[in-house]
Amino acid sequence: MMALLQLLTMGLMATAALCVLPAAAEDSGLPVLEAEKLGPVDIVKKESHPVLIRQKRHWIWNSLYVEEEKPAPMPYKIGQLKSSQSLEVKSFEIEGEGANSIFRVDEKGDLFVTRALDREEKNAYHLTARMYDGNKKLIEDSGDFVVQVTDINDNTPVFPRVYNGSIMERSTIGTKVIQVMATDADDPTTANGELRYSLIQDFSAFQIDSLSGVISCKIRNLDRETKSQYVVVVKAQDMRGMASGSTATTSVTITITDTNDNIASFTRRMYEMHVPEDHSVTEKIGTLELEDRDQIQNKEPLFTVPNDIAQIFAIERSPNKDGNLMLKKALDYETKSTYTFTIQVREDLRNLHFPADNTNSAVTNAQVVIKVLDVDEPPVFSQEIYTFTVEEESTVSNIGRVTAKDPDAANKQIRYSILDKDCPIAIHPFSGQLSTLRMLDRELEATHVFQVRAQEEPSGLESFVKVNVTVQDINDNKPELAVDEIFLCENDVTDTVIGTLRATDKDDQPATFRFSLASESSNFSIRDHGDSTADVIVKMGPFSLDDPKDYSVDVRIDDGGRPVQTSITKLAIKSCRCDARRIPTQCKAGARRMGVSVHALIAILLCILTILVIVILFVMRKRYQKDSLANMKNSGEIHEQLVTYDEEGGGEMDTNGYDVSILSSACHDGSLLRHPDHHPHPSLYAMVQKPPHHSQPTACKGDMAVMIEMKKDEADHDRDGFPYDTLHIYGYEGPESLAGSLSSLESSSTGSNLDYDFLSDWGPRFRTLAELYGVDGPEYYHQY
Repeated sequence: MMALLQLLTMGLMATAALCVLPAAAEDSGLPVLEAEKLGPVDIVKKESHPVLIRQKRHWIWNSLYVEEEKPAPMPYKIGQLKSSQSLEVKSFEIEGEGANSIFRVDEKGDLFVTRALDREEKNAYHLTARMYDGNKKLIEDSGDFVVQVTDINDNTPVFPRVYNGSIMERSTIGTKVIQVMATDADDPTTANGELRYSLIQDFSAFQIDSLSGVISCKIRNLDRETKSQYVVVVKAQDMRGMASGSTATTSVTITITDTNDNIASFTRRMYEMHVPEDHSVTEKIGTLELEDRDQIQNKEPLFTVPNDIAQIFAIERSPNKDGNLMLKKALDYETKSTYTFTIQVREDLRNLHFPADNTNSAVTNAQVVIKVLDVDEPPVFSQEIYTFTVEEESTVSNIGRVTAKDPDAANKQIRYSILDKDCPIAIHPFSGQLSTLRMLDRELEATHVFQVRAQEEPSGLESFVKVNVTVQDINDNKPELAVDEIFLCENDVTDTVIGTLRATDKDDQPATFRFSLASESSNFSIRDHGDSTADVIVKMGPFSLDDPKDYSVDVRIDDGGRPVQTSITKLAIKSCRCDARRIPTQCKAGARRMGVSVHALIAILLCILTILVIVILFVMRKRYQKDSLANMKNSGEIHEQLVTYDEEGGGEMDTNGYDVSILSSACHDGSLLRHPDHHPHPSLYAMVQKPPHHSQPTACKGDMAVMIEMKKDEADHDRDGFPYDTLHIYGYEGPESLAGSLSSLESSSTGSNLDYDFLSDWGPRFRTLAELYGVDGPEYYHQY
């Protein structure tokens, strides 16, 4: 099957060649070969293989060719449509890409092109042909054929982008820099589209491959410090680089990158620096500048300092890769004022396969001179911290000495002082000797920590040092009894252990406590175990809970220290009724021991004092309030008195003794009456007991009623006023009162017919007065 397909393909290709040959010969002006003169039958007969005889279709072409960009002022023939069927009258039709517009066919089957074609726009046109007889009857069905557009060199090469490359200096020959590529729209299978690359200028540093466009290094001594950038011009030419080919050019920038091929060099052969002696340790003194033609990332200097100087000075790299001279140890002008030494610099060039560029010119050794400047320095203590020991409960005049000196040659006087004002330790201002201001108690504070200041005079420069004074313990505290609650049972017999004694001691020294009875007891004894514990034992039992006697023992404790401290504690023993397991079920009384500490006594006294102060303040406040009330009584504001008249008037004798005309005149001229525009509130008695009657002219209802109402209102609303136990009423006696006298004398001398019924509105207390004056007619009044 494969062999058959191969034979069929070869036959079709031969047929296509025979069809194209006449057209090509005609277009090129060459003599037409005899093959064109052969008829269709002759062509078929010359076919060497019977497979080429087509039974269904009789078209005898395959492809036609037309040259691109060929001018077509008039349509020109590119071939002929042929069929194996011979007809006298026939016509053709074509369909497909460009049919009847770009391509046309006449009645003979000749195919014409009407305009110039561009292969880069379209390189092939697929068409279909049909053949009809004179009656428009289809003779040959659709036959497909292709019109191929052949290429000409009508496009120039194009570089699609800008190219930039880089290469490290000192690279070897042949090292690739960058690859450039151009494009050509012409047919790449022909010479029209085959490009060749070259460098326009003859650069001795770089070269380019003509086929691939790879630019590579041509030399091995590229030096960035000499020239850091190259610009090369690349030419691309089609027609395989022949002179007739089209060309295009582009510029390629090649950057030379840096490598560490230069040694760092000192900018000077000697550096001189001045440093004050109080310069801080680990801080920079100065900078040793370096010169390196390489970029900073390839600047890697290594410094070497002499061994005897390395303990005082050191070299560190700065951000700019220079050398910072650092101080490692404090300087002292009085000890040494000048340092001279040599610093060496080098670089690690292990990756460099040839000597550095500046091997012969680099300055790799420099002399450094450090001159120390004298500074007035503060005092220096002989120790960084002082520690002393002193015994408690004693006054010590010489605990120890703190010493400081002036490090300068002037050796100024030093004055000492302690910063803590509450410190129990004192210091001599000039000798620095420490002493105690009071006895120290280790149990209150075991260690005293404070700072001592040393100050130069008269400059005032000062330094500080820490001092620790440890208080040593002595046996100065009495042992204290520590015991659980002790009780005895009614049925306890002789030698019964009723409790165990222990003791504590505030002192820091180890103690061995011994227990004994301070006074002889007939009922109890103490058995000391020799291990700081003891038992309380019954000497004689049993006991009775009904016995009113309270039991106790005086316990003496000896701590065994030096000096020996002894304490006596009264230990109370409760009497209880116990069960069989000696568990108390009922106790008469029990208090282990009665004692109050000093702190408790102080707290109790403070509470009592506070209560007394509060009571005194309360009493003083009450007394102050009482005095204030008394002052108010005597201030003249309260001056009413209760006056009771139980006797009758003097009758005619009152006329001579009193002038009652003033009362009448006051009533007539209205001086005692309230203003008519103001309507006073009626009195309480008037509101409750006033009988309804016709109104009559009022007489002299004035300031008396107003005053009474005001006093009642004050009594009801004044919280700070005195309660009115009695109602004080004035009669307005005397010539100074505008009210005049309330006496009935001369009441009718004026012939007044005023109505005094308003007195009945004032209540039962004024009933008698109302009866005297409350008459119906004026005839009641007569002149005596």
